[in-house]
Amino acid sequence: MSEPSVSIAVKQLPHAQGLPLPAYQSEGAAGLDLMAAYLEHQKTILEPGARELVPTGLQLQIPQGYEGQVRPRSGLALKHGVTVLNAPGTIDADYRGEVCVLLINHGSEPFEITRGLRIAQLIIAPVTLARLNLTDSLETTQRGTGGFGSTGVQTGQRA
Repeated sequence: MSEPSVSIAVKQLPHAQGLPLPAYQSEGAAGLDLMAAYLEHQKTILEPGARELVPTGLQLQIPQGYEGQVRPRSGLALKHGVTVLNAPGTIDADYRGEVCVLLINHGSEPFEITRGLRIAQLIIAPVTLARLNLTDSLETTQRGTGGFGSTGVQTGQRA
């Protein structure tokens, strides 16, 4: 496995004590798996169409110039229709609160969330800050103002 290129300070809150820290699950994995930090014997049943803010029991100190991105786990999405509602969720470098994951059940069956369940992935990524320059005109392109399915669709058809 490659050596990490950035160091993140992690504080584990009392309700996460005993859970392992997020970890990469394979040599080529880009995301660290986040787990539900419910108390022992606590669980949530996520009904179809319902959403739940799930605690991870972690606080992070992400260095300036980086962000945390909270993304869905593909297995939960495929098998159960459960995903991260605001994907990707952003953890700013200056945020010091508990990392929580906003899950939604798009599936047809209730989904049980229990302590230690891997619920999302955490990606640490560099941030590029932009300078906005107000102008009265923009360069033209072949696409122009076409959007929301306008590319690759013949005129008069909708995607």
